[in-house]
Amino acid sequence: MQIAAPQFDEREIEKLRECLSSGWVTQGPMVQQFEQLIGARHDAKFALATTSATAALHLAAIALELGPGDEVIVPAFTWVTSAHCAEYVGAKAVFADIDLDTFNLDPAAVEAAITPNTRAIVVVHLFGKAAPMRELMAIADRHKLAIIEDAACATGTRYEGRPVGAMGHLGCFSFHPRKVITTGEGGMVMTNEPALADRVRSARNHGATGPALGADPAKPYTMSTFDVLGFNLRLSDIQAAVGLAQIEKLDHLLAERRRLALRYSESLAGQTGLVLPQDDEGHTYQSYVVRVASGDRNQRNAVMEHLAAKDIQTRPGTHAVHRLGYYTRKYGLQAHDFPRACLAEDTSITLPIFPGMTDEQMGFVVREVSAALRRA
Repeated sequence: MQIAAPQFDEREIEKLRECLSSGWVTQGPMVQQFEQLIGARHDAKFALATTSATAALHLAAIALELGPGDEVIVPAFTWVTSAHCAEYVGAKAVFADIDLDTFNLDPAAVEAAITPNTRAIVVVHLFGKAAPMRELMAIADRHKLAIIEDAACATGTRYEGRPVGAMGHLGCFSFHPRKVITTGEGGMVMTNEPALADRVRSARNHGATGPALGADPAKPYTMSTFDVLGFNLRLSDIQAAVGLAQIEKLDHLLAERRRLALRYSESLAGQTGLVLPQDDEGHTYQSYVVRVASGDRNQRNAVMEHLAAKDIQTRPGTHAVHRLGYYTRKYGLQAHDFPRACLAEDTSITLPIFPGMTDEQMGFVVREVSAALRRA
């Protein structure tokens, strides 16, 4: 059984046919419509589609004008590009440990990591559960720091009734096939600040900065100026066509994920030796991630091997990033520097969850998890 499965039907085919028939397949009207719909869903004045969430994070760092000498605080337990976005622009990723109950940043650890060189915090809403934004935004305000919300897992996630993604200075989303909605590959940067939106818009489009002062943009010979270094990180209308069909299903997809997650939690509630995800109303369960309570990596691995033998795909939750080669070599980091992040990587198991998952499939996973824990 696969760990995730995007849900497509004839609506995606219809939107793709509409796109291809129009002859406009690069960034165009469908991208603009997709941006407007996703932005409105997350209370963002500006939403700018990109090739991936990695590109979105890179563009966010560029928009904040981060660079050499700047430090950016990042969770020690996250996907690696949450940290890479600082390194891409010559800044330094500085790690902070997590709260094991939520897998998200521990505000006390963030406060302890701040130095005179700190410029920003990357706040990850991991697995679809919102990070503690009230505490983290208070810290950022106190120290005059920017917040980049890494909402790659968090399309539709809410915090205290508000959608995440535009609560900080910039928010970055993913539309990878394992996410709530997908465009194959794709991402989005959101902000409510016009200056930041302008920088993102320019940097994703080769650094274009509009026509020269006094030039008439209606003239066929008027070219854009390029006053900054940029990239080609634009989403295509082909991908946006799929996204438009997907966003029509967003409420259904979110409801299905939440229903399945609560069913998992109910079915596994009596299972000793397993720590279940902490629920709240805004959790969208992009992934359903449990932990082996013993803290024994070998036991976790044995459970995953048992499930693999039954053709049930699993993965660890994500990386303890400070243990990855690039960061250990560059900054001399040790595993024990961030023990909760290490424990999260070593003991977490992502179980299959996807809209369309049947009761029989879930029952099979639950039975095999229980059998694996007994054996381990």
